[in-house]
Amino acid sequence: MVSCAPNTKIIGSWKSPELGTKTFKDIFILGLSDNFINRKTFEEDMAIILKEKGVKSTASVDAIGPGTAIQQKNAEHIEEIIKKGSSDAIMTMGLIDQTSETRYVQGSAYPMAGYGFRGYYGYYGGMAYTPGYYATDKSYFVEIKLFDLSTGTMVWSAQSETVNPSNLESAAMTFSRVVVDRMIKDGVIAGTK
Repeated sequence: MVSCAPNTKIIGSWKSPELGTKTFKDIFILGLSDNFINRKTFEEDMAIILKEKGVKSTASVDAIGPGTAIQQKNAEHIEEIIKKGSSDAIMTMGLIDQTSETRYVQGSAYPMAGYGFRGYYGYYGGMAYTPGYYATDKSYFVEIKLFDLSTGTMVWSAQSETVNPSNLESAAMTFSRVVVDRMIKDGVIAGTK
């Protein structure tokens, strides 16, 4: 089961030195994607993991709805909706790069046991072969940013890499767990470890 899970890791993070020991307790989650299903899946999974760690959150799909595109022209409208709520921070998540790399996986050979005619003429062994093949690894890089709602400044950011996700649901949940664990480690939320 572990081998089926996508491999997600944080490849770098930054925390503003001005933040000090301040932590956030109520996060508005905003997925930056034109694909509503992807946005909804990632936002809702992030909200679930934040809740598990004791941090309140609101997914933009619940507050803004599917009819509003997440674009610069709608920024003021979205900002009004966020400020009406109880959030003290805004988290944005957006795909910044996607790569594919093809590699050759070497075939292998292994011996097969056998004997000569009725045990005479000595031992012989045949060989069995598995052919080599080409495999393509797909990597997705997502940038996560956290903004202090009271000042509008970015206080934390990170980049993640997910390799060979098998499906959207498992990738979103794994991604959310990795990101929230890093936020706790970096001290921007006071969730349970």
